[in-house]
Amino acid sequence: MDGIFVGIDVSKLRLDVHVQPSDESFSVARDDAGLSDLTSRLETLAPRLVVLEATGGLQVKAAAALAAAGLPVAVVNPRQIRDFAKSVGQLAKTDRLDAKAIARFAEAAKLTPRPLPDDATQALQALVSRRRDLVEMRVAERNRLRQSESAWVKKSIEEIIDTFAKLIEAIDLEIESHIKGSPIWQVQEDLLRSVPGIGKVVSRSMLAELPELGRLTRRKIAALVGLAPIARDSGAFRGRRMIGGGRATVRAALYMAAVSAIRCNPTITAMYKRLIAAGKPAKVAITACMRKLLVILNAVARDQKPWQPA
Repeated sequence: MDGIFVGIDVSKLRLDVHVQPSDESFSVARDDAGLSDLTSRLETLAPRLVVLEATGGLQVKAAAALAAAGLPVAVVNPRQIRDFAKSVGQLAKTDRLDAKAIARFAEAAKLTPRPLPDDATQALQALVSRRRDLVEMRVAERNRLRQSESAWVKKSIEEIIDTFAKLIEAIDLEIESHIKGSPIWQVQEDLLRSVPGIGKVVSRSMLAELPELGRLTRRKIAALVGLAPIARDSGAFRGRRMIGGGRATVRAALYMAAVSAIRCNPTITAMYKRLIAAGKPAKVAITACMRKLLVILNAVARDQKPWQPA
């Protein structure tokens, strides 16, 4: 593909940059001055695409600065980059080599720029992510409580669990405030929750972490979340289909929603029973229900109409 492609490896202190096809490399500090220098240099190059790895949120400031300068930006899954690097024989791993692999991946994969979340969506994403962290820590403490024999330790753990409960309640109120502050989000949440099995936690995970909902086809949204079956065939051999990649946090939310929907959503209940009766393992049946539920949510968001049973 013709044009200039830029790969950026993001670390805590700096950005390593590689330009294809000129094979130029340089680095800048990950601060305001470094970002200003980077955008100026890239504006002169007029790249077809600038690609960054998702790096635990470190990439957000750089991606936002580049997008604000009008540069075409995409943020990709680090696993894709690592798999690509291995496929072309790049086994060593340094920041500079990673930047080169990202640029080569951008050139080979025919990626297109992806719009970045606005400030409100980024704030909601941060809240939803933090709530998930708190819930996971509370679960860990509850597990420790069941295993503890010491009365003092049990009391200490119970106090920590109470603290987590208060923090989760506070962050729920903050998320509620964000949702109510946006008429669009309020409407979207009401639409999503019209589907039996979808509660507040799942609907808000969809709003924060799957803003593409309703804008893609059923196949593309399933692939984006990582619920599209991956073929593993070779010659006459037909391997078992697997799912993977995509947005694991959205899949986790959909799993809980599917378990609930199997009990209360007639469409999902009928599908689950049909698959079990056909001899499918429960895990396979639940995964199919997750995909069906995602397709329903996508249609509801697309059509802007509450769910109606078939």
